[in-house]
Amino acid sequence: MTGLRAALGDYLTLRRAFGFGLAREEKLLAQFLDFLEQRGTGAFTIDDVLDWVTAPAKAGPSWLRMRMGAVRGFAGYLHTLDPAVPVPPPGLFAKGSSRAVPYLYSDADIAALMAAADTLRYSMTAATYRTLIGLLTVTGIRIGEAARLDDSDFDPDAGLLTVRASKNGRSRQLPLHPTTVAALRAYQHTRDAIHPQPISPALLVSNPGSRLLTVSIDFQFRLLAARVGLTARPGGARPRPHDTRHSFAVATLLGWYRDGGDVAARLPLLSAYLGHADPKNTYWYLDAAPELLAEAARRLETRPPGGSPPSDRGGAG
Repeated sequence: MTGLRAALGDYLTLRRAFGFGLAREEKLLAQFLDFLEQRGTGAFTIDDVLDWVTAPAKAGPSWLRMRMGAVRGFAGYLHTLDPAVPVPPPGLFAKGSSRAVPYLYSDADIAALMAAADTLRYSMTAATYRTLIGLLTVTGIRIGEAARLDDSDFDPDAGLLTVRASKNGRSRQLPLHPTTVAALRAYQHTRDAIHPQPISPALLVSNPGSRLLTVSIDFQFRLLAARVGLTARPGGARPRPHDTRHSFAVATLLGWYRDGGDVAARLPLLSAYLGHADPKNTYWYLDAAPELLAEAARRLETRPPGGSPPSDRGGAG
């Protein structure tokens, strides 16, 4: 039990470094550890969690979800340190809206999807979906944002992509890597050769030359995912085009962890790049991806006793 209490202290320290208050979670998790102590166990099972969550008499669904959410977060952290620690599956007390479990794509997954796009029947469709998948992966833009892009929103000389009037009416400019600029210019040449008299100002077009529809993107992406063998994972994660956005965010955060930078200081930059109105929507990735907690835990383990997080060596990134 001493080990669990020490781990709880590390977990709270870690998450508070990113701006979480966690006063309620700290109280609940201390009560959970008291419960385990009374049972005389230094570990816990899913049944132990359920027994504790449902212990309060006449507890309403929202309170049950609150208790379960506190334990799931802590269990997810422990699982990154010891894979034998069980993590309660999501949705046990779910009612109302909840976030879908993100399907995080590997580099190999994205390469396979882009290669599959090259095999599509029509050359325009193949070029569009290969470019679209690549663009979603390296920018993290939403599929609706990608569909609304006009040719004029891409400035190859400045290396900028302008996302206009997106969620909540906000616009933003995204700097692009030179390889992304080159890929988009190559796509434009292919598109203009196939459709020398454009019928749409869109940057990315369908086979007939019209603007892409998000429903079509979703349908085509699912077909490509099935073709390359991407299937649902435990916990309900299934391949969706929107998860390229989640993968971009997680890959960015992991890169920042691994280069030793001050991740908490950089998070507002990622929020702005993704177009999040509230940074808490970016903090969510810390809970959604166990890989991030694992990296954060390793950073915590290498910190000198009583020391502060490592300084930012790499700039804004």
